[in-house]
Formats: sequence, C-alpha cells, structure tokens
Amino acid sequence: MERILEPEVMDTWEEAEEYDSMDFTEVNQAFAKNTVEIGPKQGLILDAGTGTARIPILICQQQPEWQIIGIDLSKNMLSIGERNIENSELKSQIKLELVDAKKLPYPEHHFEMVISNSIVHHLPNPLPFFLEVKRVLKSGGAIFIRDLLRPETPELRDELMNQYAGDCDGHQKELFRNSLQAAFTITEVEKIFKDAGIKDMKIYQSSDRHWTAERKWLS
Repeated sequence: MERILEPEVMDTWEEAEEYDSMDFTEVNQAFAKNTVEIGPKQGLILDAGTGTARIPILICQQQPEWQIIGIDLSKNMLSIGERNIENSELKSQIKLELVDAKKLPYPEHHFEMVISNSIVHHLPNPLPFFLEVKRVLKSGGAIFIRDLLRPETPELRDELMNQYAGDCDGHQKELFRNSLQAAFTITEVEKIFKDAGIKDMKIYQSSDRHWTAERKWLS
C-alpha cells in the first residue's frame, strides 16, 4: 500500500484536546515499561514528539532518577502536557520545550537516551530526525522508538482502524486511518537507520500495528 502523508503538526486546540482524550493507556504503559527496562539507571532523556506528555509521566512514575526533556512542534499539545505534568506532580522531572525534532538545539552527546512514540509517521522525510538522534546521544546511549506500521493493503488498514478505533468518533477514526496510511514498513525503517549510520539496532514488528527500534544502554 502506498504511503500517503498526513500533516506533520496537529496544532489546533481542538485536535490536541481530542488526541489527549483518546485512550492509549495500554500501548503507553507498554512503551514506558520497555523504555525503563533498556535505559540507564539515571540520566537525561529526550522524548521527541512528546505530545501531551502522557508517556514521560508514566516513565517518571517508574523511574525517579531520570530527567526528561519532552519536545514537540505543537504549542497546544505542549500546553495540555504542562497541565498533565502539573496534575501528576512531576514538574521537577519533566521539562517541555517547543522544538523541531529535525533541528535539535542541544549539543552533541548530550542525552543518555532518546525515545519517541509515533513521531516518525508524521515526518515526510525522517532521515534528518534520525541523524539528530545519532548526534545528541552519548556513546553507548540507548534508543527506544516505536511507531505505527503501514499495512500491506487498504483492507487490512480499515480492519485495524475498526478494531482499534471502532468506538471512537468519525474524526478520530479518520485520524487513525490516515496515520496508518502515513506509516512506514519495517524494510523502510531499517533503511533509514542504515542511512543515518545508527548501528546495533534491534528493529522488529512489535504488534499487529507497530514497529519498534531499540538499543540498550551500554555505558
């Protein structure tokens, strides 16, 4: 199935509120658990495409020794994220910044780990982001990136949409359908990592609708 791009940024207040209201609890909890398992005991973590900061909150509830910088290009997503962080009483651990993941303002070898959930399918060309991941990671730094997997056929795309967004409203169903269509295949993801020169990655299909790329903390 051909890849069809969707908007890179969801920046209206209505879109941000609608996204935050969708129930991603199960996949977010799994993401947080897996991140803690392969990450450092302590350190500075970058969350690229943090959205409304639901995942950093779950991570910091499990890992009090981490400091997380969450970045996003959506002001409204970050505004809701700030509210969520305050309600969770984690302002001392999580900092949100309006930053383009393709042009990070951070120095080389700055982070012990880079994580990202569902940013890649929003990017017309993800290579600049992956090059930035390589640049800002410390030697032996950990990586945990998860995103949607593009189905092979439109029929499978719609089957997944009905299975996982069947109880959502029409607009939410459309958002999920478009995201599946904009996602990458495993082969495409492997090529992006190779082109970026990021080595020692474990890249695999982690569910019927997700791929995952991970590298454990080595230092």
